[in-house]
Amino acid sequence: MSEKSVQERYAPQSACYGCGPANDKGLRIRSHDRGDRLVCDWKAEPHHEAFPGMVNGGIIGSLLDCHSNWTAAWHLMKQAGEDAPPCTVTADYHVKLLRPTPSGATLHLEARVVESKPDRAVVEATLEADGKVCATCRGLFVAVKPGHPAHHRW
Repeated sequence: MSEKSVQERYAPQSACYGCGPANDKGLRIRSHDRGDRLVCDWKAEPHHEAFPGMVNGGIIGSLLDCHSNWTAAWHLMKQAGEDAPPCTVTADYHVKLLRPTPSGATLHLEARVVESKPDRAVVEATLEADGKVCATCRGLFVAVKPGHPAHHRW
């Protein structure tokens, strides 16, 4: 995907481990707008493995967390008719690891908002490899206000 990701568009200086474009040692996910959802394709490197050939579960959690958080921020921005997303943080998320995730495959993430209020969104996401769902996630992501430690930190 050659178009700019939501991270590159709205937080190009972010140093977040999972989604920060400015973090050379991070995962640097690139989430893209596909109408009713965000999608991301990502490729693991050997240092992302739990053991040869399989992605570490913590890496899977980070991928789903950051991709889902951006889905919530993007949705809240569109819902409010704003030009930039609000600063959102993860309030709660649950990951289900359904099968081993091969590190040699391009991982495909999809996330959509399933419930929302003006300052929060519940997101459901999947992570697939070779056309099979390897992990799912459901989380609550909340917009923070000035004074919160994360406000405009990403």
